[in-house]
Amino acid sequence: MFALLHKLFLDSLDKFLNSVVLVSDKKLKLLKYFTMPEGIKMAQGKILLKPGTLWTSIKEQTEHALECGALLSIPTEFEFVEQDNVRFLVRILSNLNRKKTAKEKQEKQSATSGQEFNPFLPYEKDLFVADISDTHLCILNKFNVVDYHLLIITRGFEEQESLLTLDDFMAMWACLADFNGLVFYNSGKTAGASQRHKHLQLVPLPLAPSGPQIPIEPLLTSAQFQNSIPSDQSATQTVGFVNATLPKLPFIHAFAPLNSNWTQSPFAAAQATLEAYCTLRHAVGLDTRQSGAYNLLATREWMLIVPRSQEHFQSISVNSLGFAGALLVRNAAEMEILKAQGPMTILKNVAIS
Repeated sequence: MFALLHKLFLDSLDKFLNSVVLVSDKKLKLLKYFTMPEGIKMAQGKILLKPGTLWTSIKEQTEHALECGALLSIPTEFEFVEQDNVRFLVRILSNLNRKKTAKEKQEKQSATSGQEFNPFLPYEKDLFVADISDTHLCILNKFNVVDYHLLIITRGFEEQESLLTLDDFMAMWACLADFNGLVFYNSGKTAGASQRHKHLQLVPLPLAPSGPQIPIEPLLTSAQFQNSIPSDQSATQTVGFVNATLPKLPFIHAFAPLNSNWTQSPFAAAQATLEAYCTLRHAVGLDTRQSGAYNLLATREWMLIVPRSQEHFQSISVNSLGFAGALLVRNAAEMEILKAQGPMTILKNVAIS
């Protein structure tokens, strides 16, 4: 059933994308169908990233950044904790001293300058990986837990709580075209964001050394689809987009299939993904003109959005990766809390039931 619905969705969406790509004089009219919220704009720039170069650049820059001390990887150990048929990957930090020292240095700089420290403006040149577009570039995550963890940042300052745009999704797809990964966005501090400057994040797949590429993937086969928005040709309606829920997730969320073939055209992919994003936000009750706290996860094949009620469960902080089935604890005490409560229970508590 999932495969059939997915195929029907992709067939209808391919027709839509063809109309956008081939009939240029109707692009704007079609985009108006989406009833985009204020702040969502047409793409401003062009793709600067040369196809087939990103993965090599990431590996080369990682080696350089480790050698010069710019990249301060945080060592972890891991184990699997199962609940509700999901085998959660739980990492436990081995040493937080590096990040603590750097944070104290940032706080001292902020106190001296009187301005909040922004590690992305300017960014550390030794962490720079590539120019993606006129509006975005990518750097290495300075305090990475996962190898080759990439940050997709805006060139100019934008608030992390601001709505995602066509430019954001175009940068996302330009990166996904080069290697298979999980993109995620923590919308604001309540959703686990540690920096105010707008940034998406990208980690390579698989997340876990064994089992599914992403721990929650077994739940995707039970997706229940619905057309949330009619697909008529009225100028006051949006182009129809399929969204779904995953019955085994015990909190408010929305899910949509994407198409891995979209990597061939990042701009067309960005248009379709922006529509999916707007549809999913509507489905979970996020106001069209305000951001609100939520986590967004996307691969080449699907997108998931989860509104948030709080950042922590007791002392355990949860960001988007938690909803992919990958959690992080700081010490043995937090690991015991997680095992006692159950990882899915923790997600339910920080989301909205």
